[in-house]
Order: sequence, then structure tokens, then C-alpha cells
Amino acid sequence: MERELVLPHLIARRAGETPDRPAVQCVDGTEMTFRELSEQSLLWADAYRRLGVTAHEHVATMLPHSFDSYLAWLGVAWLRAVEVPTNTGYRGEMLRYLLADSEARVLVIAAAFLDRLAEVADRLGNLELVVVPDLDAAPPPLPFRVIDRAGFLAGAVPATDLEGPEYHDVSAVIYTSGTTGASKGVLVPWAGLYDLNGMLPGDIITGPDSGYYSVYPAYHVAGKAAMYAAYVHGARLVFRESFSLSNYWDDIRRYDCEFGGLVGPMVSMILSEPELPDEASTPLKGVVMAPVVPAFEEFKRRFGVRVCTGFGMTEIGYPFASGWELTDHTTVGRLRTGAPGFEARVVNELDEDLGPNQLGELVVRTRDPWVITSGYYNMPDKTAAAWRNGWFHTGDGFLRDDDGNWFFLDRVKDALRRRGENISSFEVEVAINAHPAVLESAAIGVPSELSEDEVKIVIVLQPGEQLDPADLIAFLIPRMPRFMIPRFVEFVPELPKTPATQRVQKYELRQKARNENTWDREAAGIDLPK
Repeated sequence: MERELVLPHLIARRAGETPDRPAVQCVDGTEMTFRELSEQSLLWADAYRRLGVTAHEHVATMLPHSFDSYLAWLGVAWLRAVEVPTNTGYRGEMLRYLLADSEARVLVIAAAFLDRLAEVADRLGNLELVVVPDLDAAPPPLPFRVIDRAGFLAGAVPATDLEGPEYHDVSAVIYTSGTTGASKGVLVPWAGLYDLNGMLPGDIITGPDSGYYSVYPAYHVAGKAAMYAAYVHGARLVFRESFSLSNYWDDIRRYDCEFGGLVGPMVSMILSEPELPDEASTPLKGVVMAPVVPAFEEFKRRFGVRVCTGFGMTEIGYPFASGWELTDHTTVGRLRTGAPGFEARVVNELDEDLGPNQLGELVVRTRDPWVITSGYYNMPDKTAAAWRNGWFHTGDGFLRDDDGNWFFLDRVKDALRRRGENISSFEVEVAINAHPAVLESAAIGVPSELSEDEVKIVIVLQPGEQLDPADLIAFLIPRMPRFMIPRFVEFVPELPKTPATQRVQKYELRQKARNENTWDREAAGIDLPK
């Protein structure tokens, strides 16, 4: 991979070629040119350096989708240090675990999240310095040095002596949901992040004045990939902090956005709106949709767009892509055999090949180096298990047909996906089991009206205990991210388990997931605070 394609170097190149072209635009009307983005990234790099940040050191961030969320990452990258982006929904034990496991000494955090940090601060022996770019009032008492934007940037100048990252360096440690344990920190190489762009058709943008629309936050691999794809294709990145149904088409029109990404629930919400006479004449020409909703052909017709899809993970990038030729919502496309040369197999529990139309686990590798993750941070056992026999084991159930189309069928791993977020059933269960009335629990995914999953928790209570589901939700709100809080709750005398190993047989729970004993948070009218 050419060095100039590594994102910080790519931005610097764009700044040299077209310095005054808009690079990043927020839908609130603010923007940065390529010159400003490049200079500000190097300014942040020098500020980090003055704090003693060195190559390969981890710097944690917890920022909303904003200019700062990109600058914090790019500044770290110029030092060849490594960002650890934190999901802004994290709180309590999940937040403590990530900050402690990452071994970050420096944290860049928005003022809105300082109260959450204060709740776990006494259990973070590694953290020394907290940078709060938007601090405008006294922070809560913290056992760390706290500085605001002025203190952070004091004396800093755009660095001109930095070599910047190489394609094989780690672009970020991105924590993804665990399955039978805590979340894992995925080491994402720059080459792997760049290759996420490779699943997109080459003609997603028609000219340098076009916009690439993103509502994916920079703490998510999709948010980072969106910036990368925009600049590879010579476009502007246009972002909104989070998806807004009422503003979606206004954003597309105002900022002349030709391309963007949509997760399934967003598509369903857009399709639920009344048809308008001019909705097929917006600047939008194409979307990448994952997962693809069954009504994707209607989406194409109504809005005059092309649709593509693929399948990927933080660990492996996108081995499969459909291109614009997508005709079936159930397929994830075909294997990308060109550079970086993905190879894929469907195997049984002994890693033996299965034939066409047989369900097994997807395993992958690439001919080019540094595209797939090199492993999980501080988890050599998990890394070895994932990479056994020279192939990365995805934990996902796949099959392929005789014509070379690939299909994702189910999760071999015990994880859920809701509104574009991967959710660890293990971490949901840990939070539920912390309630004193709960003996044990099992979290499962229930198909949502908007596609993907809704979270259901099946609970066995302690002997003699009673628990109102609404009280359980109130217990969980300050303890776990909003997107992980269960919608459905059911109390049972016991969980179905295997005789020998006593593992919960969740497939039995899924067979009758919505039954007369299931309580529905939404039907009960309980809103979760944002």
C-alpha cells in the first residue's frame, strides 16, 4: 500500500493540491477546508507531544460526532500513537473496563461525559491526564490533572517534523462486543481501514464538489471509514451528529450529497414516510445499505438511487461486496478476490470445508498483509483462538451457493445487533445480574419491526423475590448504554440448559421470544433518556 494513501498523508496531499476546498462540513453550517483540517491535525499532534504522548502509546477519546472527534484521532495518528475511541453511550463498568484495559494515560473527553468519568475515576489507576476541549465550567472532582482547550493547545504549533503513520501501524484500538466475555480491543491497521473503502463501487462520486453524507460517529469504524472513503474518492465529508429522519433529505439537498451509508432501521424509517412528488430528484445517487431491507427495490424506485451492500467486521474489513448489481436482499455479494486478495471458506467445527449451500462458520484471510486485524489488545488467548489454523474465524454462520453468492445466515457467536450497534449478550447479562433480585438471566435478540434486533432479557429471580420490569429499567438506565437496555423482559422459573455443560440453550428462548408473558418497554410507554 502506498504511504500517501494512509489517511493523514492523504489529507496532507489534498491540502497541497486543493487547500481551499471544503474537507469536512457539519450540517450546522460550519466547515473546515483541507488546509485547515491538515493544519489543525498537526496542531493537535504537537499539543499531544507537549503532553508527552509518544509513538504506539494509547490515547483514549470520548467525544460526540464533531470536528474534535476527527482532530483528536488524526493528531494522535501523526505521532504514530494509537487512538482508543470510546462509544459515547458507555457508562459504569463498561466505561471503566475500556479505559482500564486500554492502559491509556491520556483521555480526551467532552464535558457532557465528565460525570460518568467521575463515577469510575477511583478505579482507573492508569489514567493521569484528562483533556476537555469544551470545558466551560468547573469539572467534577477528579483524581487526574484536567485541562481545557486553551491549556491543551497552549504553545502548540502545527508540527512539520513528523513522519506520520505507515500502512502497517495501528490506526485505532476499537472495542467490539464480547461473546462469552468482556469486549475486545481490535487492533485496526491503517491498511485495513483503507480497504473498507474497497467494497464500494468506484463511481460513487461524480466530481470533487460532491458530498459524502455520514451520520456514523468517529468512535465507530464506519465513521472512520466514511471520512476515508470521502477523501479517496475526492469528495467532501458531510456529517450530522446522529441520524435525523426529519432532516435527512434537507441535509442531502443542502450539501449536495451524492452518496452515504444507511443501516437497515434508517431505511425502514425513511420508507415509512409519505411519498412526495420530488423525492426522486435529490442529489443522492447511491447508498451502501447494511443490512439490506427486503423493500430495497422500493427504496431505489422511490428515491432514484442505486444500492450496494457487503459484509464486514471491524476485524476483517469487507471481504464481500455486491456492487450496484444487487438483486437479492438476502445476499452480501461476492468475494472480493482482487487486491488485497480475500480468501474465504465455510467450515465445520473442525475447520473442515463444507460444500455449497451448507451452513457453517465463515473464516477468512488475505494475501496482502496488514489488512485483517493482527489481534486483540491484551488478549493473546482470544487472538490465538480467532486465528487458529491460519484463518480468522468470524463466528458468523454463512453459506455460499453454486454461483458464488455468499449469504449471512446467523450468528454463531452469541451477540446481537441493534440500530447499527453490536451488543454483547454477556455484557447485558452482567448488568442485569447485578440487580439483587436477579439470580441469572439470558439476553437474546428478537427481530425488530425496523430490521436487526431488539434486546430481550429472560430472567430467573432469586427465591422469594419479585421485580417490576419498569423498576429493572430504572435500575439499568444509569448503568449501561441506552442502545443496550432491553425492550422485552420475561420472568421464568428456570432457563433451558444443556445437561452436561449447563450452558443456556438460547435457541429455545428464541423460538418463543414474543409470548404472552413478555413485557414490552415501548408498549408500557417508558422512554429512555438521551
